Amino acid sequence: MTLPVLGGAFVTFEALESHRDWLLAAPRDVELQMFIWPQMLDDDVAPHVARAKALLDGTTGRIGLHGPFLGFKIDCVDPAIAAVAQARLLKGLEICEAVGATQMVVHSPVSTWDDSNHAVDPAHRRNQIDRTLYLMAPVVQRAEQSGVELVIENVEDKDPGARLAIAEAFGTEAVQLSLDSGHAHYAHVMTHAPAVDVYVRAAGRMLRHVHLQDSDGYADRHWHPGEGSLPWRAIFAALKSLPAMPRLIIEVKDQKNVRRGAEHLASLGLAI
Repeated sequence: MTLPVLGGAFVTFEALESHRDWLLAAPRDVELQMFIWPQMLDDDVAPHVARAKALLDGTTGRIGLHGPFLGFKIDCVDPAIAAVAQARLLKGLEICEAVGATQMVVHSPVSTWDDSNHAVDPAHRRNQIDRTLYLMAPVVQRAEQSGVELVIENVEDKDPGARLAIAEAFGTEAVQLSLDSGHAHYAHVMTHAPAVDVYVRAAGRMLRHVHLQDSDGYADRHWHPGEGSLPWRAIFAALKSLPAMPRLIIEVKDQKNVRRGAEHLASLGLAI
């Protein structure tokens, strides 16, 4: 049986550089997260892109980017703010093109507030989808032209089907789904959402990217896998049931020891 290969998310160039040997030892997917910051996007990104490309030289995994998200939601109703969000996301795609990234993570707009209002007012769900389609239209068009897959990541989503409905509404292969295991576990513990493996199965064939992080369910901990209470065997069983394995990205706060959680999952015989 072939085990999936784990990759990593890196917030700083220093963290990426310190784990180059791990990335070079196998075809590990890489997610660049240093371009989420507004000040980085407002800067001349060319030197940062050049540094990223140099550090990625020789890696054989796929490259992804965490798209900008700070200060806005992709269902923003104000056209003036929506224009800023579009500019930020388009800048993210420009960076994807420059570094050779084929996937960009975008945050879901769905909140726990939305979950209750979706239940009592079908128009609330439809309006949210329409606002998201409006804001994301130029971003999706650019992604299609660039060959970049946009994956919508759960944040506060209580209903695993809510962002699935948004992704399906675009009607394009350029928009798919991401799952953050810790976000889903938080929703499960604090808002009585389904368990994490249910989120995996609900996403089905559209699940193309997973952030692997552990938590106690109380907050967005981003602990190493093995340090919290996530049911890793059930999660990987659900992942293996999918038509294709998504990119599996270790996303932890302790950037010095990104490999620790990977080693834990490897010790369980779930991945390498």
